[in-house]
Amino acid sequence: MRTKKFAAAALLAAATLTLTACGSDDGSSPVTVVSEEAGSEKAATVLDKPFEKPDLVLTDTRGKSYDLRKETAGKPTLVYFGYTNCPDVCPLTMNNIAIAKKQLPKAEQDALRVVFVTTDPERDTPAALGKWLKGIDPQVIGLTGDFDTIQAGARTLGISIDPPKKEKGKVVSAHGTQVIAFSPKTDGGYVLYGEDATVDDYTADLPKLVKGENP
Repeated sequence: MRTKKFAAAALLAAATLTLTACGSDDGSSPVTVVSEEAGSEKAATVLDKPFEKPDLVLTDTRGKSYDLRKETAGKPTLVYFGYTNCPDVCPLTMNNIAIAKKQLPKAEQDALRVVFVTTDPERDTPAALGKWLKGIDPQVIGLTGDFDTIQAGARTLGISIDPPKKEKGKVVSAHGTQVIAFSPKTDGGYVLYGEDATVDDYTADLPKLVKGENP
């Protein structure tokens, strides 16, 4: 497994400065949000100061209110911000996690909370989110709601989100691509993954993350 330590303050500064429009055709490559050391091949960033779980109350795919802190308290939780119309990074990230999750024992699969928060709430209605996530992993919790609320919640994790906008005739959403893992022991966001994390990385790390251990 590939792990490194990273000062939380430096991480926050790096993460908030970098974001990418998924599927934009401006010639830029899809994002690595966290600054990495040159030549680093480490996927997991273990934070020396964990993030507090965002105080987000949004709407799930059933149209019901979902309090992120309350509903995931004491549960191993992965949180990712993205959108269903993203053609590249978002579906790849979610599928990588879904494939790795299936390698866990059934009880651990059921305990793990994977939360996908949309960065494009106008198009990602509860129904649209539910349909998209059903094809990836029906257990994933999809959340939508007010954009400003979502943006503020992401910012507490050092994740930058811009309002969706049209580029070359397509609506794109510029957003950070970090996956944050929250410990079931402390509810703190103590491990971060960039968009380069692979199925093998998640497969190796999830058995420890569900126990609140360092990967």
